[in-house]
Amino acid sequence: AAAGLGYVGAYVVNTYKSYDNFVQDKYALLPAAIIICVAVVMFIIGLIGCCATCRESRVGLGLFLAITLIIFTAEVTAFVLGFVYREKVKTDVQGTMSSVFERYDGRSPESTVVNYLQEQLHCCGVKNYSDWTATQWFNSTGNHSVPLSCCRQELRNCTGGLDQPQEL
Repeated sequence: AAAGLGYVGAYVVNTYKSYDNFVQDKYALLPAAIIICVAVVMFIIGLIGCCATCRESRVGLGLFLAITLIIFTAEVTAFVLGFVYREKVKTDVQGTMSSVFERYDGRSPESTVVNYLQEQLHCCGVKNYSDWTATQWFNSTGNHSVPLSCCRQELRNCTGGLDQPQEL
């Protein structure tokens, strides 16, 4: 379990590096850090449990049970808080993403991240391709098109024009 949690925490941290322009909250990595810390503590407690079992120590096993119950309570609390605040996180991320999309110019590092995000997630815009119509970049292009990263990857002749939304 500790190895699994450690992997999940490391995966979240690694994934965050790709999307850190969208999540500007300084506490965005806090859940991942908590997961990694819990993984380390669970590993140590697992060792205590193994040693207590090998020595058949009632005190050691009681301590192991108490610590395991505390960790279980902390995990349930984290799950409930995540469930309760999921809409707030969704709203915050959408607001930040909208502001990044508004600053899109096709050349800046933020623009590169937007292109990467759209290509990797096979999406276009925050909610859909019509989000691009409110951006400065959309109006500055002569043909009023969305970035080519919005195009379906299997299509080679996509121009990003809104006259053919099936290509986006």
